[in-house]
Amino acid sequence: MIESLLVANRGEIARRIIRTAKRLGIRTVAVHSEADAELPFVTEADEAVCVGPANPAQSYRNVEAILAAAKSTGVQAIHPGYGFLSENADFARTVEEHGLIWVGPGADAITAMGDKINARNLMAAAGVPVAPGTTDPAADLDAALVAAAEIGYPMMVKAAAGGGGMGMGVATDETALRTEFDKVRSFAERMFGDGSVLIERYFPRVRHVEVQILGLADGRVVALGERECSVQRRNQKLVEESPSPAVSPELRERFLAAAVRAGEAVGYRNAGTVECLLDPTTNEFFFLEMNTRLQVEHPVTELVYGIDLVEEQLRVAAGLAPTFDPDALNPGGHAIELRINAEDPKRFLPGPGVVSTWTEPTGAGVRVDSGYVAGNTVTPFYDSLMAKLIVFGADRAEAIERARTAVAGFEVAGPKCNLPFFAELLENAEFVSGDYDTGIVGRMR
Repeated sequence: MIESLLVANRGEIARRIIRTAKRLGIRTVAVHSEADAELPFVTEADEAVCVGPANPAQSYRNVEAILAAAKSTGVQAIHPGYGFLSENADFARTVEEHGLIWVGPGADAITAMGDKINARNLMAAAGVPVAPGTTDPAADLDAALVAAAEIGYPMMVKAAAGGGGMGMGVATDETALRTEFDKVRSFAERMFGDGSVLIERYFPRVRHVEVQILGLADGRVVALGERECSVQRRNQKLVEESPSPAVSPELRERFLAAAVRAGEAVGYRNAGTVECLLDPTTNEFFFLEMNTRLQVEHPVTELVYGIDLVEEQLRVAAGLAPTFDPDALNPGGHAIELRINAEDPKRFLPGPGVVSTWTEPTGAGVRVDSGYVAGNTVTPFYDSLMAKLIVFGADRAEAIERARTAVAGFEVAGPKCNLPFFAELLENAEFVSGDYDTGIVGRMR
């Protein structure tokens, strides 16, 4: 097993990785910005190195500073968490060139899946269903209009190099396409340095379902069930659950088989997620993208399968067999994750501030992965995620009831907080029924 690990991230995910590493007897090093010096993950690591000011480009995305920290502390491996440099193929390659172990998929897999158009084409060739769309970037507006005539409206206009729900717009007619194409292309050039645009069929009523995969050290790819991720605002997830209430045993078999084919097509190693859109009226599903990293919502899979995905990541990176038998997976129960964000519960606008009260709920089936404690400051420099509240029950009804109790017992004061939204959602008849889609938040507002 790896003996020393640098965690190239912050907040709850850095804290969560450190927790598993400590349990395994691995020495941990945290890197942090000047703004994060007082956060729990910094003090909980065995050693901490400041890598720059608050601006992520000068700290958490500062490759030279992170590699210098790895060298000065003598670590063997780097875990990137999610976000920041986690899906940066050049960083992954550079880490290995420096003789360090990269806890993630190979740089080639990251590159292959990093461009949505290339990923679509690879998946189609591997027999994974893809939505009708362009096989090459729309070079300009005229090309987009030609594609629209073939695909039909409504359509999704996407940044080919985007991710995390960013760089997307819906066009219902030609006028909207003209507007959205320019908007998405400009955003993509600014945010990703790549203005390539993908045109794809848009499904007005759809569910977002993803499959957790793990590429093992022996070359096999296994699928660890699906997660329902349809409760979203601005195309970004707020709630995830596993198993999906929309997926039958027969559909699950098709989902998992497609996800394994997707991983095998790029020689995938380590943890990753195959994200799909599910048409609930036809039970057809289509490949959306592959996230070549650990997902924010990985805890729901951990609870249903009884495994520690970070430990499995470390074992794969070290060339070790998994802790479980890939041929005898035995999932059970139901898990739900709620993302506790520093944002108002109505418009979901960020509201940073000093945490004056932070009381986490406890009880049977309740887990909290948090990045803050009372006295910390939620700054405006990073994502608004403060914690993840995860609940587990014997079935979905019990998980929802435990979630209600846990939300009521979670006290946060200082920054804005979206806990009241979850209290509302957990009483919403559509959500409770399980028959919901990605439009549920809009209907609640």
